[in-house]
Amino acid sequence: MNEISSTKKPKIHHSWLREIGEEFKKPYMKSLRSFLIQEKSRGVRTFPPSDQIFTAINETSLDDTKVVIIGQDPYHKVNQAHGLSFSVNPEIKIPPSLVNIFKELKDDLGCELPNHGFLQSWADQGVLLLNSILSVEEGKPGSHANKGWEIFTDKLIEVLNRRRDLVFILWGNYASVKGNKIDSKKHLVLRAAHPSPLSSHKGFFGCKHFSKTNNYLVKKGKAPINWVE
Repeated sequence: MNEISSTKKPKIHHSWLREIGEEFKKPYMKSLRSFLIQEKSRGVRTFPPSDQIFTAINETSLDDTKVVIIGQDPYHKVNQAHGLSFSVNPEIKIPPSLVNIFKELKDDLGCELPNHGFLQSWADQGVLLLNSILSVEEGKPGSHANKGWEIFTDKLIEVLNRRRDLVFILWGNYASVKGNKIDSKKHLVLRAAHPSPLSSHKGFFGCKHFSKTNNYLVKKGKAPINWVE
């Protein structure tokens, strides 16, 4: 795979590369790569670091994926984003949306909550934390929309949709639309309002997606997710 925008080579798990390796040869990806290199040459700061752009599909292999949580784009402040949707680096203050995710988790499962927002343990257990857009300019949410990332992540969802018995968690209208092509006869598709403070009281709180996910996984003979590991 070619580099995206720096001398550091982003990592992608080989199970994913077998399915989506050809995407890196397509015009939209070449255009996206040129855009990111141009931004870097202008001194624009973007997140996550270039070598962490594909963290989601490196840390969670295609074969191990059991649950998919779709976000929009990375956090846009310094040291927050590291390539997993909704997750922040260790020792970084937990963002408001993730605070609400944890509130719902506690209400749903009655569990104690971690004191950090680093969701690596979810990724390790087969939860693919996938943003639709994989990069962002500092301080400008949505700034890398319509540059090509949506095409790439649509391809990832297409690959996942060919499998069976996955759980897709879609919070907010953006994620819901992103998941419109997911076959609900083959997978469990869970939709709710976004956990942002602006919308969490419109149907996110009380959605019980964590218990519903684990009940489905157990029903399908899979190990449930330890959400507080």
